[in-house]
Amino acid sequence: MREWLFERWGAALTSSVLVAGFVVATALPLRAASRDDEVLFWNDVVLRAIRTSSPAVPGALQERLAAIVHVAMFDAVNGIERRYAPIHLQRDAPRGASIRAAAAQAAYTTLAALFPAQTFDDDLETSIDGIAADAAHENSTSIARGRDWGEEVAMEVLAWRAADGLVPPAPPFLGGSNPGEWRPTPPGLLPGLVPTMATTLPFIIEQPWSFRSPTGPPLLTSAAYATGVNEIQSVGAINSSTRTADQTEAARFWAGTANSFWNRAAASASRAHHLTLSENARLFAVLNVAQADAIISCWDSKYYFVFWRPITAIREANTDSNPDTTADPAWTPLLITPNYPDYDSGHQSISRSSATVLIAYFGDATPLEGFSEGLPGVTRHWANYTAAADEAMMARIWSGIHFRFTMEETRDRARALANYVLQHAAQPLNGNHTGQMPD
Repeated sequence: MREWLFERWGAALTSSVLVAGFVVATALPLRAASRDDEVLFWNDVVLRAIRTSSPAVPGALQERLAAIVHVAMFDAVNGIERRYAPIHLQRDAPRGASIRAAAAQAAYTTLAALFPAQTFDDDLETSIDGIAADAAHENSTSIARGRDWGEEVAMEVLAWRAADGLVPPAPPFLGGSNPGEWRPTPPGLLPGLVPTMATTLPFIIEQPWSFRSPTGPPLLTSAAYATGVNEIQSVGAINSSTRTADQTEAARFWAGTANSFWNRAAASASRAHHLTLSENARLFAVLNVAQADAIISCWDSKYYFVFWRPITAIREANTDSNPDTTADPAWTPLLITPNYPDYDSGHQSISRSSATVLIAYFGDATPLEGFSEGLPGVTRHWANYTAAADEAMMARIWSGIHFRFTMEETRDRARALANYVLQHAAQPLNGNHTGQMPD
C-alpha cells in the first residue's frame, strides 16, 4: 500500500510553475530560545520540501500538501493527548506512546510519500535524537510506540487524501472565446492549471462551492466592470506612470505563493507566545486546512465562472459592449498572468484566510517584517496581520493580474471561510473558545 501511495502522490506533483519563498518574523521580543518542538521543526521541513522540489510544486497544490502533513501531525498528537476533536482519525493511540515521536514520524511518513524524490532521513534522525536525549520524559519503548502510531496515522491520512479527487488530471482546460470568458494568456498561452482542484474534496468545509459567490463577477456592460478595467489598465501596466515605486516593489514582493509567508508568520507568533506542542499541532493544522480549503473554494469559483483575466479584457475591450472601456491590443501587465481564470484570487484566498486564523489566535496587534526570496535584499514591514493581507490584496492589482472587484470579493469570502474552519476544525473538547489560545 505504501509504495502505491508514494507513486500516486509523486505523479501529482509535476509542474513547471516557479515558487517564491518567504520568511517572516514578528517584531515581538523573544525570550532565550529553546529548541523548537517537533511541529515547528517539521513545519520548516515542509516549507523546505516545497521550496526545493524539482519540478516545482504549483502554488495551487502547495497548501494541500502542507495541510496533509499538518493534519497527520495533529491527529497523531491529539490521539495521544486528546484535547481536541480529531480532523480525520478517530482512534486513540496505544498507551505509553511518545507524543513527540508520533509527531515526528507522522511528518516524516507523509513527506516521504508526497515528495518521493527527496529524502528526509536526516531530518527524522535529528528529530528522534533530540527526543531520545530528553531521558527524563522519553524512553526507547515510548519512542517506538509513538513512531508506530505516527506512521499509522500518516498512512490513513494519505489514503484519505489520495481519494479526494485531485488525480488523475483532467484534459487540458482552454476556456472559451466569447467576451468575458477566460482563455490561455500570453506569453505562455498555457491551459488552465489543475482544474480538478475545483472539485477536490475539502478538508473542513462541506463542499468546494460552499462559499461560491451567488452572482459572480459584474456584468461586462456594468459601470462596476468598467471601473475595474480602467483602474488596472492604468496602475497594473508594465509601464504604468500611476503606480508608485513602493507599489511596484510590493507587487514583486508578493509574487508567487503565500503559503510559506503565513506559515512562518505563525511560527514566529508561536515562539513569541510560547505555545505548547499540542497547541502548535492544532494551530498549524487549522491554519493549513483553512489555506487548503480556501484554495479549493477559489478554484471552484475560477472554473465555475471562467472569467477572463485583465490582459484579455483590456486587449479585447472592443468586444465587451461597454462604452466606458477602451481596447489596447498591446497592453501588458507588470507580472506574467498565471494560467487560470481571474475570479476568485488564489493569493488573497490564502492570505486572508491565514490572517483571519492568526488574528483569532493572537489578536491583530502583532507587527511583522519579512523578506521575499523572489526579491532579494528587500525587507517589508506591516503593522499587523490585516495590513499584510491588505497589501497582498492590492499587490495583485498593482501587478496587473486581478481586478479590484475580484480581490475585494475574495477577501470577504476567504474571511468567512476561515471563520467557518475556526468553528468546525479541531474543536476543544472542554468547550473553550475555538480560536483564541489560553494566556
